[in-house]
Amino acid sequence: MSRAEMRRGARLSVVQALYEMEIGGRGVIEAMAEFEAFWIGKEVEEIELPKAELAFFRDLLGGVVREQRLVDRSVDEVLATGWPLKRVEAVVRAVLRAGAYELAFRKDVPARAVISEYVAVARAFYEGEEIGMINAVLDKMARDFRADEFDAATA
Repeated sequence: MSRAEMRRGARLSVVQALYEMEIGGRGVIEAMAEFEAFWIGKEVEEIELPKAELAFFRDLLGGVVREQRLVDRSVDEVLATGWPLKRVEAVVRAVLRAGAYELAFRKDVPARAVISEYVAVARAFYEGEEIGMINAVLDKMARDFRADEFDAATA
């Protein structure tokens, strides 16, 4: 399995863990331990869950929780006026939080790759307008957080 596939598995697991934490009221340590022991790379309810790069999974999940104020504020600033992050559906919220964290703090991953990866993760859960909304929000955030990557492409 390639590193890119392992990282996609980590991103998908992070989104699922963030969702489970919010719905179930779990803390980050408990969620991390549960996903590593029982979810990542396992078959659950006849669904094969992908393997994941564990260090990347831990960094993303821990980082989203550690930087949640900044992450949520950044997403809120991009969402339509009058539509705060707390009004967005829980899985979409998890995707946006993970993507925002990675754009802000993981400069080792190109912004366009981050957007593409979270759009792919969103496709695991949605087929409709949520995908376009996630793409648009992450694209705007990427241009805010990493203007240099986009300026270089147009120069």
